Amino acid sequence: MIAEVIFDIPLERAFTYVVPPGLTVAVGQRVRAPLQGKPRVGIVIGCREGAGDGLKALEATVEPGPLLGPAQLALTRWISKESYSSWGSTCVALVPPLPPRAERVGLPGSATGSAHAHELAASAVSEKALLLTGADRDERLLSLLAEAEGRGLLLLVPEIGTAEAWAGRLQSRLGQPVARLDSGRPEHERWRAWMALERGAARRAVGTRSALLAPVPPPATLVLIDEHDPAHKPPGHPRIHSRAVVLERARLEGHSVILTSPTPSVESWWQADSGRLGRSDGSPGPWPAVTVVDSRGALRGSPLSPALRRGIEQTLARGGQVCLLVTRIASALACGECGFLLRCPDCGIPLAYSRVRRECSCRLCGRRERAPDTCAHCLGRQLAPLGWGAERAEQAVRQAFPRLTVARYDAETVTPAGAPRLRQRWDDGSVRLVIGTRQVLKALPPARARLVGVITPDHLLRLPDFRAGERAFALLWAAAEWLKDRGRLIVQTQHPEHYVIRAAVGQEQAGFYKPELRFRAELGYPPFRRLCVLTIKGRHASGARALADECWRELARLDGLSVYPPAPPGRSAGGLRWRIVVKGGNDLPEQLRPVLTPILDRRRAGPGVVEVEMDPVELI
Repeated sequence: MIAEVIFDIPLERAFTYVVPPGLTVAVGQRVRAPLQGKPRVGIVIGCREGAGDGLKALEATVEPGPLLGPAQLALTRWISKESYSSWGSTCVALVPPLPPRAERVGLPGSATGSAHAHELAASAVSEKALLLTGADRDERLLSLLAEAEGRGLLLLVPEIGTAEAWAGRLQSRLGQPVARLDSGRPEHERWRAWMALERGAARRAVGTRSALLAPVPPPATLVLIDEHDPAHKPPGHPRIHSRAVVLERARLEGHSVILTSPTPSVESWWQADSGRLGRSDGSPGPWPAVTVVDSRGALRGSPLSPALRRGIEQTLARGGQVCLLVTRIASALACGECGFLLRCPDCGIPLAYSRVRRECSCRLCGRRERAPDTCAHCLGRQLAPLGWGAERAEQAVRQAFPRLTVARYDAETVTPAGAPRLRQRWDDGSVRLVIGTRQVLKALPPARARLVGVITPDHLLRLPDFRAGERAFALLWAAAEWLKDRGRLIVQTQHPEHYVIRAAVGQEQAGFYKPELRFRAELGYPPFRRLCVLTIKGRHASGARALADECWRELARLDGLSVYPPAPPGRSAGGLRWRIVVKGGNDLPEQLRPVLTPILDRRRAGPGVVEVEMDPVELI
């Protein structure tokens, strides 16, 4: 018997091995096999009879049966083609961790298979997906799931922090155990939870993106919480949004789909308006008193306008707590004489400046360097922070309120282990004011909060990205929904008449989506056309530019596409990184394949590396 095996490597090919006597393998099963002189774990995608002369032998199976059946393998193949990730990398990213050493299977093995159907339904028909919005969306979701008590359930959340809460909700409401498949659980527990689903011992699961293929018994309900959240498409393979995978899995296997969001993605809103999705808006919920402060000409020396400062003083005097939101983790460093902004020489984006560490860092490539004393452009000495990041805002607030206990909540200051401690200090009132990014709204309970101040959403509105308005709207809506009618929301902005601001203040979703869809239709952005971003990197500037020009010339020959010439992201001085943006129709991945496949196949021997991202969440 001959087995075809794929591995977690950037190659679109399978490797052939002979199955040794005494070992039984099946399609979809994990196996250990030698690759480049080392044992590697791969997945069997085909078995056939044949002579094994000259072939290396499989070493062992990992589990007693297949992890992926025909439906799951078909889904991973589709994901691979849509995302330009190798099939092996796609499969490995979406299966559970390796089992504990004591439970690993060696020779001989047996393919016992799943306890429930792993077969690709020939005529699977799923119900129309349902989009739940409104303040009561979670309660309505629980009611719908309680009505479908006999169905399997896979509920996917954008991040680890909400997985535990949803597992508790489901167990309390539905009265049955819920398997946890998020990385907040130890690897051996996740593997055992997956096996419990595989055997049919469990029927309900909560997980993050890595649980997209979890074997819930069909017909099941697939739920995607906060479908608009960018965390549903994180960096790394496969580069595809969880929403697209959930909808395709439902089509293949006949499951039903429920999406939830306070501020749906523009794509989902348009799909609902077009009748492709069902939508249930529910109750709009209570809303805080909102004050919009026109900050034009202000906020240069302080992040606190007079109105926000008075609001903080009044809230603290009444015993309430305050949350201040910033839209960036760190500020940038700019020259006050010539206006030069320090950027990453490789990525072209502004370097994040930390006053405490006197350091500049790139949030894309991780580059770190000591902050300079003089401007590289004009040699001036007027370098100063630009923009109100969390660190700079914290320093300004401490100066304004020296006796107040202030804390920061952002990726630079709060570790997973430290988050419960900060939450406890917020709960007991020992911290009265917290400054942070949007994640603070998910981390802290709002019960005692009486004021939320948005330092400025203008950084989001000014991003050179077609999703800038969508992200700013989601931030303002989340802040108001978190606070409810317990207090006051103050928004400082230089664009008080922007439709994003007006829609959030007035709690009117259509006031945002109508002009946003008009803007996207005029310029050919999603949902009206699909996007692909090619990032070309090289060791040398000449090689990177030559490869970028080659890609552009070849793509420009394809009909029906808008192909923009190579451009450095931001102002990349080194010329080592170039970007090409392509717009096309629904079949854009297939349209690009004749050009991109040969370029990607020679990635190791070529002058540079080409990275492909379909349907980017952001363009910066």
